[in-house]
Amino acid sequence: MVCTPKIGLEIHLELKTETKMFCGCRNDSAERRPNVNVCPICLAHPGTLPVPNRRAIELVVRTGLALGGRIAGRSHFDRKSYFYPDLPKGYQISQSAAPLVVGGELMGVRINHIHLEEDTGRLLHAGDESLVDFNRAGVPLMELVTEPDITSAEQVAGFARELQRIVRYVGVSNADMEEGEMRVEVNVSVSGGNKVELKNLNSFRSAEDAARAEIARQCEMVSKKKKVVQETRGWDAAKGETVLQRAKESAHDYRYFPDPDIPPFVPAELFDFDVLRASLPELPDARRRRFEKEYGLHEDEALLLTNDGDAANFFEHAASELRTFVPQSDCRLLYNYLVSDLRGLMERTGKHFADIRTTPESFAHLVAKIQSGTFSSRIAKDVLAAMLETGKDPEAIEREEGLQIMKEDELLPIAKDIVAENAQAVLDYRAGKKSAIQFLVGQVMARTKGQAEPDAAREVLKRILS
Repeated sequence: MVCTPKIGLEIHLELKTETKMFCGCRNDSAERRPNVNVCPICLAHPGTLPVPNRRAIELVVRTGLALGGRIAGRSHFDRKSYFYPDLPKGYQISQSAAPLVVGGELMGVRINHIHLEEDTGRLLHAGDESLVDFNRAGVPLMELVTEPDITSAEQVAGFARELQRIVRYVGVSNADMEEGEMRVEVNVSVSGGNKVELKNLNSFRSAEDAARAEIARQCEMVSKKKKVVQETRGWDAAKGETVLQRAKESAHDYRYFPDPDIPPFVPAELFDFDVLRASLPELPDARRRRFEKEYGLHEDEALLLTNDGDAANFFEHAASELRTFVPQSDCRLLYNYLVSDLRGLMERTGKHFADIRTTPESFAHLVAKIQSGTFSSRIAKDVLAAMLETGKDPEAIEREEGLQIMKEDELLPIAKDIVAENAQAVLDYRAGKKSAIQFLVGQVMARTKGQAEPDAAREVLKRILS
C-alpha cells in the first residue's frame, strides 16, 4: 500500500505594531522583565473593553494582498473559549466565521485563510512553581492556515522560510523564531487517515524533522493496519521522534461566538486596497529572479542575498553606484565582497545592514578601486574595516593613510633586501623547491603592509633570483 502524506500548516506571526491588539500597552518581544507591558485591559479586569488595533488589521490586509488573497467584505472578532493559566480572560479574542483574508497561494500551496487574534501570556516554570508573564498577552497575532497541499517534510520548511522572507519584506513581522515571533504548527495525515497536529516547533529544522518523523510513524502504523488517532504531539529532538501531548479538541469544544464588545467592521471602509497594493515592495521570489538576470548571480547567490531585504537593498544601491564608475563592471566582485568581507566584519561587531555607518556608495567606491587595481585585496580589507569603524569613504582613508599599490620599480629594492635576508629560502628555491618563493612573497607583503600585489611581488622576486 502506498503511504501518501498530506500536510497543512498553521503559522502564527507576531505583528510589527507599536501597541497590543486591544489596548495601548507596548508590543515589545525583547522585554525580559515580567509583567511590565500590562494594563487592566490585557489583564482582563472586570469592566474593561477592548479596542481593535487598526494597524494590526492593516498588516493582515497587506499580507493578504501580497499573497493574492481576497479581503473579506465584512469581518468580526469571535471569542474562543478555553481555560488555561496564561489566558487571563478565560477566552481568546480570535476570528473563526469571518477571517480577514480568504484564499491566496504561495509556492503552489493554497492558503485557506488568514485571520487576526491576540496572543496569550507565557508560563515560566521554576522548580515546583509555575509563574505567568503577561507581557505577551494581547500582542496581535496573524495566523495563516494552508490547505493540506504539502507532500513532504522539505516542503514544510521551504514554505515557512519563504513566508518569513515575505512578511519581513512587507514589514508585517520580524518573524524571529528564536524570539517566538513566528511559530509553525504542522498537521500531518497519511493515506486519508486522521490528522495529527505537531506543536511547539521552535525552528525550521525542527518543523522539517518532526514532519518527517511523523510521516514515518503514521506510515508504519498504516502498514500494520493500526488506526492513527487524532491528537496533538510534540517533537523530541534528542530521541528523533514525536511524542503525545494531548487528545485533540474539536472546534465545537471552543464554543466560538461573536465577541459582543467589538462591532463587526468592513475592511474596505478602513483602507484603500489599491493604495496598499501599490505600496507593497518587490517580493523575494521576483527579486531573486531579477538579480540572477540583471547582476549575473547564480540561483543560490541570489537566494542568499535576498534572504535579508536590507542586504539586498544595500547591494542594489551599491551596484547602481558601481556602474556609474565602470558601466560594464562585474557585480559578482561586489557580491563576493559584500557576503564575505563586509558581512564577516558586521558579524564580528554585531552590526546589521540597517545600522552600519558605511553607505552603499562608499562600498561601491571601494570595489571600484579593487577592480581598477588601485587597492590590493589586503589594502581593501583594511580600508573596509576602517570604513565600518569611522563611516569615512575609501578616498578619505586612502589620503590619510597614504595607501596605494606599489609599482614594480618601488618593489625592487624591498625585494632585494628580502632575498638578502633569507638565504635558506633562496637556496631552497634554486634547488628546485618552487614553493619557497611563496615564503619570500609573504615577506614582501608583510614589509609593504599589503601595498604590494602578490603577483607583482612574485615576478620581481623571480627576476632577482634568476
